[in-house]
Parts: sequence; structure tokens; C-alpha cells
Amino acid sequence: MDVSKGRVVERVARVLAGQRLSANAKGDAASAGAAVDAEWHNHVNDAIAVLKTLREPDAHMAAAGDPAVWERMVLAALDESSGPA
Repeated sequence: MDVSKGRVVERVARVLAGQRLSANAKGDAASAGAAVDAEWHNHVNDAIAVLKTLREPDAHMAAAGDPAVWERMVLAALDESSGPA
């Protein structure tokens, strides 16, 4: 399994920014990389809200693995988001 080197809050924030900016999603920029780099910070609170929602897995997710491990992993991501980058 691959492990990302980037913090999950930043990664989610970048996806949210890209979704709004990129023509590949709902935006209009053909090449949104630079805009995402400049704007992802504005989506951190939304990313944290998404992660807070994901703390508790649904029944299908829980059946696939250990819900306690999942919760600890999401809480670790949220804890990391409150520290320095």
C-alpha cells in the first residue's frame, strides 16, 4: 500500500480547490495547478469538516476493516492539522 507524503487535510483541501477551479471538474481553468497552489489554503476548514464527518465509518466501511483503527487514523489527521505545517 502506498503512503502519501502530504498531510491529508492539505490533500483534501487541494481536491476541493481543484474541483472548483479545474475544467476537469466544475471550474473553467484548463490548467488549474497554479490556482490550486494559491487557493487550497482557503479550503482547509472544509477539508477538516469532511474529515470530522469521516471519523465514524459507515457499516460498509466497518465491515471492511477495523473501525477503531480508522477512527484513530482520522483523528491523527485532524490532530496533525492543528499543528505547524
